[in-house]
Amino acid sequence: MCGTSTSKQYDDTEPAQAPMSRHMGIDRPAPGSGIKVNFQDSKGNLLKTVEANEGDDILAIAHEYDIDLEGACEGSVACSTCHVILPPEYYDLLPEPEDDENDMLDMAFGLTDTSRLGCQVKLTKEMDGMDVRLPAATRNMFVDGKKASH
Repeated sequence: MCGTSTSKQYDDTEPAQAPMSRHMGIDRPAPGSGIKVNFQDSKGNLLKTVEANEGDDILAIAHEYDIDLEGACEGSVACSTCHVILPPEYYDLLPEPEDDENDMLDMAFGLTDTSRLGCQVKLTKEMDGMDVRLPAATRNMFVDGKKASH
């Protein structure tokens, strides 16, 4: 019964699937060649130093390296769960937050003068060695039962 089967056969014209180890579409740079980011807990203790590429955002980097930064809205600037606190010298390198980011930051737990949403912080070479502090808690306006553990 050639050609009458209704089961799906392999089709090499379909696009290949992205590797499962990638989160939010970023690639890890070769060791020693990326921009270093130091993730810290709410008390300033080092959690992990990682490397990323220019243009990667803090939320995607955190997910790639299994840092506990939630991002409930997946980077659509509709929550404040990827709130991070930056040192003033790095905060000043960033463009001013847009109105939608400021609206979400107003709901963030532990807001500071140098708070930003991690999904909106895109790395530049000048940010090499930047410390990124995670807040003690997050406010998730979605009802999903998840709570930050830092």
